[in-house]
Amino acid sequence: MWSRREVVDYSLQRRATLESWRRTSRAVRADVCDAEPILIRSALHHGTEVDTPCPICDHERMSHLNYVFGDQLGQYSGRIRSTVELEDMQDEFGEFKVCVVEVCTECGWNHMIMAYLLGDGHKRKPPRRRKTVEDIYG
Repeated sequence: MWSRREVVDYSLQRRATLESWRRTSRAVRADVCDAEPILIRSALHHGTEVDTPCPICDHERMSHLNYVFGDQLGQYSGRIRSTVELEDMQDEFGEFKVCVVEVCTECGWNHMIMAYLLGDGHKRKPPRRRKTVEDIYG
């Protein structure tokens, strides 16, 4: 992605979490495998599978989810987007943040692994709010 900038890598924080868990004799797995059911379902249906094994249960594949946040996204801020969608969005929006979360659908391990900004840098107004299902039936 041509506009990726201000990349924050959370690998040291991830490593510290895993080391702390290992030092406590792996006593309470629920302390590190605390993914909400909706996060696991999102990973199953919208995640991008990666060949990295889970550091907790050694499950062969984990999923990455790309969450997008930004004022210019309007009501679409906080949603999951695929890598292909991110490439299109970087030309459409001035600036938005992408948070990449790794999730193991077997044990519930999850951790934010990276955050970065995308967009062409131009200020834009948020899109007009469109009616959603929640507006109609909610």
